[in-house]
Amino acid sequence: MKKGKVYLIGAGPGDPGLFTIRGKEVLERADTVIYDRLIGSEILGYSNPQAEFIYVGKASSNHALSQDEINALLVKKAGEGKIVARLKGGDPFVFGRGGEEALFVREHGFDFEIVPGVTSAISVPAYAGIPVTHRDANSGFAVITGHEKPGKRTSSINWEKLSGIGTLVFLMGVENLEHIVENLLQAGSQPETPAALIRRGTFPDQQVVTGTLKDIVSLVRQADMQPPAILVVGETV
Repeated sequence: MKKGKVYLIGAGPGDPGLFTIRGKEVLERADTVIYDRLIGSEILGYSNPQAEFIYVGKASSNHALSQDEINALLVKKAGEGKIVARLKGGDPFVFGRGGEEALFVREHGFDFEIVPGVTSAISVPAYAGIPVTHRDANSGFAVITGHEKPGKRTSSINWEKLSGIGTLVFLMGVENLEHIVENLLQAGSQPETPAALIRRGTFPDQQVVTGTLKDIVSLVRQADMQPPAILVVGETV
């Protein structure tokens, strides 16, 4: 039996035009496709028609499989000699748990390859007309999770240091929006700092709400914005 291999593939932010050529090449020859939520049918359509498809998507409180079960599934399929395409939204190493999965695969004796994807941290603001850097506004940006690992006793986000960075991009930021804004203001960010929440970025039904840290929470509530969405804070908004 041939030895299996796992490919951790970034599917990009949603628009199938942003999927990579390398990702398409792997899908065309994969035996098993293990895919997340928000992976569109057009991207899945690049796959080998004879492939086995397994959905492992996660919503806020609804997980098809736990992370431990996904890790075990990758190793199980590789152990069957399969070429495994693990399709993940955005980029596998930008809050995509790709590092966890790669370590688990390697620890169990199988090879992996990373196929980078276009991260929503840059592409979604761009589709909304917001650059994450601009030489007249700032010279740096930070990408932060808007949804830390459940059960953490203390946050690993250094809010005080974030207040000095030009543009802040919070992924998965809508459900904890009020908490994020409160922490930024307490850390020294100005209430007049521009902010935007972008829902379903790069999709045809993309929705954008803009305001400031002072009013973005109420504006988002009025618009009834639901996940998936990202928050961008800074003068480039």
